[in-house]
Amino acid sequence: MIVGEGPGENEDLKGEPFVGRAGELLTKMLAAIGLNREDVFITNTIKCRASTEENGRVFNRAPMQEEIANCREYLDREIAIVKPKVILALGAPAAKSFLGAGFGITRQRGIWYAGPAGTDLIVTFHPAYILRLTGGQIDAVKRLVWSDLQAVRRKLDELKQAPELPDGLTAAVEREGRPLHPPVEAEELKLF
Repeated sequence: MIVGEGPGENEDLKGEPFVGRAGELLTKMLAAIGLNREDVFITNTIKCRASTEENGRVFNRAPMQEEIANCREYLDREIAIVKPKVILALGAPAAKSFLGAGFGITRQRGIWYAGPAGTDLIVTFHPAYILRLTGGQIDAVKRLVWSDLQAVRRKLDELKQAPELPDGLTAAVEREGRPLHPPVEAEELKLF
């Protein structure tokens, strides 16, 4: 399960999470660790666009704690229905919805936490943040995100029961019985 902070303009219009440029990057990020977007439940901490108006233009803004609290019942129901094995929180607002207002993404991302009902939870930077970066900082953030994605892949593999094959070989199998695709390097996909 992936939890973002909230819908932006495109998502609010379409009624689906992660449909803009950040969604395209998220799809590539998932593919880089052998996951299809269709196999991952994607949602947000708040269900409508958090926005502000300046000079007659409307801009996205981070959700306020009160908005997150007001929508928490819906997120909790989604988690109860989906029963995810792993939750990947994208961005500080999503992380704070699980780990509290004091969560600092630069210091505390990439660490496994006990999420709702003991679900394994990890936090990384939001794809929209990556898209806004420029200069030397972008390479460092991409490496951190790639490390976090690899941690998710390893955790998913650990949680799966691998059947024994002849000669002691093992193979991880997805729930539909398809073999897992080995993860590829981000550079191979031109992910970043």
